[in-house]
Amino acid sequence: MDPVVPNQKSFIDSGGITLHTPTRTFFVVVLLALTITLAATLTSHSGTASAVTANGVGVTLNAPIVATAATPDGDGYWLAAADGGIFAYGDATFYGSAAAINPAKPIVGMAATPDGGGYWLVANDGGVFAFGDAQFFGSTGGITLASQIVGMAPTPDGGGYWLVANDGGVFAFGDAQFFGSTGGKPLASQIAGIAATRDGGGYWLVARDGGVFAFGDAKFSGSMAGRSLNGPVVGIAGDGAGYELVGSDGAVFAFGGAPFYGAAGSQTSNQWVIGMAAKPSGGGYWLVAYDGSVFTYGDATFFGSLGGAHLVLSIAVAPPAAGDGVTDAERTAWERVALCEEGGNWQADGPVFSGGLGISRANWDAYGGQQFAADGAEATEDQQIIVAMRISPNAPDQGGCTGSW
Repeated sequence: MDPVVPNQKSFIDSGGITLHTPTRTFFVVVLLALTITLAATLTSHSGTASAVTANGVGVTLNAPIVATAATPDGDGYWLAAADGGIFAYGDATFYGSAAAINPAKPIVGMAATPDGGGYWLVANDGGVFAFGDAQFFGSTGGITLASQIVGMAPTPDGGGYWLVANDGGVFAFGDAQFFGSTGGKPLASQIAGIAATRDGGGYWLVARDGGVFAFGDAKFSGSMAGRSLNGPVVGIAGDGAGYELVGSDGAVFAFGGAPFYGAAGSQTSNQWVIGMAAKPSGGGYWLVAYDGSVFTYGDATFFGSLGGAHLVLSIAVAPPAAGDGVTDAERTAWERVALCEEGGNWQADGPVFSGGLGISRANWDAYGGQQFAADGAEATEDQQIIVAMRISPNAPDQGGCTGSW
C-alpha cells in the first residue's frame, strides 16, 4: 500500500469537542495471501457450518478471529484476526494485512469498501489500517481515550467511517457524520458494536446486554435489554430499516423487519461467536466464531473457513458470560485481591504479570484474555475479573497475597 498522510478531524459526544488527528505516515507491508482449500461442508437444519471441515487443517492461528466483512455481491467474505492477519474466501481478494507490522494494539474491527476493492482494520486504540482502495481518513490512534474502541462501520460511498468505543463514544471520519452517541452517559452494559443505515444517515449501537441505541435516521425497532441471554450480544448487522443482533452463543435476534434465517447455538459448543456479516442483498448472513469457523444462513453461501485450524491457546477457554459477567459481590471480592496484588492499580504492567490482579501474561492468553485486550493492563476491571474467574471461580484468600495467576 502507498504511504498515506492523513490530516482529518472527528467529533465525539462531549459537548461538540473537535479532535484533530495528528499527521502520521503509515507504511504497510503487504503479505502474500494465504490460500486455504475447501475440503468439505457440513449441512444441517440450522445452517451450513464449517466447524468440522478439513480446510483449516494445518493452519496455525496465533490470535483469535475478531471480525468479519462480506463482499458487496455477497459471494465472499474476509476474516480478521486480533494480530491483523486477514483470510479471504470466495471472491474476496487479499489486499494485505497488519500482521507483518505487528500492531501495537489488538485489532477489534473490520469494514469493506463498497466496491470490495479494499478494507479497513481498526485496533482497540482506534488506530486504522487501510488496504486496497480503502482510504485512510483519520483515527484516534495516539489520542488518549476514555474507553477502548470495539468496532467500526463504513459510509455507503466508502468516503468515511465511524469508530465506536465500549462506552458508546462515536468518532466520525471522512464524510461520515456524527449523529450522537452514548459517550459519557451511564450504561447498564458496555457497547459491543455499530452498524450504519443503508443511506449513511444514521447508525445503531448495540450493548452486550442487547440494548440498542439509534441515532440519525436509524430507527429503533426493539432490543434484548432486560431479557435473559445465554451469552452477551457481540455484534449487530443493519438490514434496511431493521437489524439483527448476534450473541456469543450464536443466538440471532431480528428486529424491524430484518429476516431471521437461523442461529448457531446448537453448533458452537466449542467455539464462541464473535460477530456476523449480513449478505448485502438481505437474503442471508454469516456468523463467525473466534476459531475461524463460519456458519451460513438463508442464501449466504459457505466459501471456506479456518475450521480445523490450530488456535494457539494453551487450554480450552470458556465463552464469555452474559452481560458483563461480574456481580457486585464478585467485584468487591476481586477488588480486595487487586488491593493486595497491585495496590488497587488496575493498569499495573510488568514483564510477567499485568493488570490489577497480577494475572500472568501466559494465563491471560490461555484463559481467553485476548478476547478483551492484548494484556490485563489494557482491559477494564470487569474484563480482568472475568479472566480471573476462569482461572478460579472464587477470589483467593488474600491473607498474604499468596498464589500465582
